Amino acid sequence: MSERRQFVVVGAGLVGLAVTRELSRRGRDVLCLEQAAIGHERSGSKGGSRILRYGYEDPLYVQMAMTSLAGWREISEESGQHLLVPTGFLSFGDRVHELAAAMNEAGAPHEILLGEELAERFPAIHIVGHAIYEATAGVFRADQVLTALARSARSAGAEIVEGVGVSGVEDGEACVRVRAGALQFDCDAAVLCGGAWSGELAEMAGLPAGGVFRPSLQQVAYLQPRSSALGSVPAFVERGPVTYYGVPAHETDTYKIGIHDPGETVLPAEIPFDDDPRELMLLRGATVRLLPGFVEEPLRTERCFYDNTADEDFVIDRVGRVVIGGGTSGHGFKFGPLWGQVLADLAEGAPPALPLERFSLRRFH
Repeated sequence: MSERRQFVVVGAGLVGLAVTRELSRRGRDVLCLEQAAIGHERSGSKGGSRILRYGYEDPLYVQMAMTSLAGWREISEESGQHLLVPTGFLSFGDRVHELAAAMNEAGAPHEILLGEELAERFPAIHIVGHAIYEATAGVFRADQVLTALARSARSAGAEIVEGVGVSGVEDGEACVRVRAGALQFDCDAAVLCGGAWSGELAEMAGLPAGGVFRPSLQQVAYLQPRSSALGSVPAFVERGPVTYYGVPAHETDTYKIGIHDPGETVLPAEIPFDDDPRELMLLRGATVRLLPGFVEEPLRTERCFYDNTADEDFVIDRVGRVVIGGGTSGHGFKFGPLWGQVLADLAEGAPPALPLERFSLRRFH
């Protein structure tokens, strides 16, 4: 026997909770199913710090980031928390001129800083040459964001059920049937937001997703400041043969450093979470070279998933009655409110505000 629901969202990470919140605030009947718990260990949205920045080489992404800020302010105000901590953000290395051009085109605030000024203003980070600084950038606490989104969605009437994995998604003539163990739900549209499981869910639903999603397991390390406290160290990304990033983790008074470039494709349910000695060695080398204000040996380490696509563009699409949002490729968190709005539009069959041809699932075929 099936239960009738208007919309079923699969996955309660950032994207799933954002669209669940948006649909419920529009007065829709929404059920969100999460296979484990919100923010679980293998969730791409788990844990600590995520960056909000405008710095992209593509004006569309700059505009999307700027548009998302209004949504984050609304969520923060509603939650009563300061979800975004101002930190500033530095971009340096290769292709910085392309980034500056895109930011200029989109009207994003930034300044270009040179060696001596960089060293004077940010002594904890060593940068050769020039950098683009975004004073408006900041860092989210991912766990606080997930809690705020879930609370907002539930207060608007959404039902979020944890510990229920989906075993089938079938798009029929009259509805989509979502199976979850012994449970079945018939709905007007199903919204798949599976993070590292996006490919598996898409194939389950019969979508043309072969080879589109390439989840990888990333290595990060948390560094201890040499001084007594973290202080006002900005986030950064160094663009080069290896793309390194750093993010202040104020909740633990540490600094997170990682490699943005995705590794080999993995099966998210099966891959062990052991540290990668090679990547830890690279991170130690980057710490010595870039972060004189921090102890070389990590205070702790962590593994996390990236939900990649081949071109690092997102997948935001509707095929029949199935909507999919995935392929965040390690840089999608900042767009959370915008993802929620666009995916809700697709679920309702309304024209979204983004040019979605670029993000079509079918662009790879």
